Amino acid sequence: MDKSDYLNNVLTNNGYKSTIQRNLVYEILAENKDKHLSTEEVYDLIKDKNPNMGIATIYRTLQLFEEIGLVYKHNFDDGCSRYEIMAEDSNEIHQHHHLLCKICGDIIEVKEDLMNSLEEIIEKQYNFEILNHVVKFTGICSQCRNKENENGYRKET
Repeated sequence: MDKSDYLNNVLTNNGYKSTIQRNLVYEILAENKDKHLSTEEVYDLIKDKNPNMGIATIYRTLQLFEEIGLVYKHNFDDGCSRYEIMAEDSNEIHQHHHLLCKICGDIIEVKEDLMNSLEEIIEKQYNFEILNHVVKFTGICSQCRNKENENGYRKET
C-alpha cells in the first residue's frame, strides 16, 4: 500500500476526507520521517510546492493527524511542538527516546527501547500498567563537544 492509500484509508476510517492539503502535509512528513519538524518547518517545506497553502491549514492538519494517530507530537522544551510521522505498520504509540543537544539543538533518536525492563519492574512494584513513556536526555552532542575541545572552552547552557 503506498503512502497516499494509507493516508486515505486512515482518514476515511476516522470520518475525514482526503484533501490536497492533507496529502501534501503527509507527503512532507514522510519525506522527512527521520526529522522532528515544527509547524513552521513543515510550512517552509510546503511553500515551494503549494505557495497558497496557509500556516493555519498546516496547524489544523497536524492537529488532526495527531488525533487520528498519524503523527506523534513532541515537546523538546525549545518553545515549539515538533511532529514525527508514525510508522504505517505501527499499532502502538510506544515512543523511542531522544538525545537533545543543549548547544546546537540537534535531536538524535535512540532506536533501542532500553526502558522495557525498567517498565516491567515498575509495573510489578506499583501494580501499574504502563501504556507509554517519554524519555528525553539533554546534554552535548559529539560535534559540539569536539568544537569545544578545539576551541578550548565550553559554551554555557
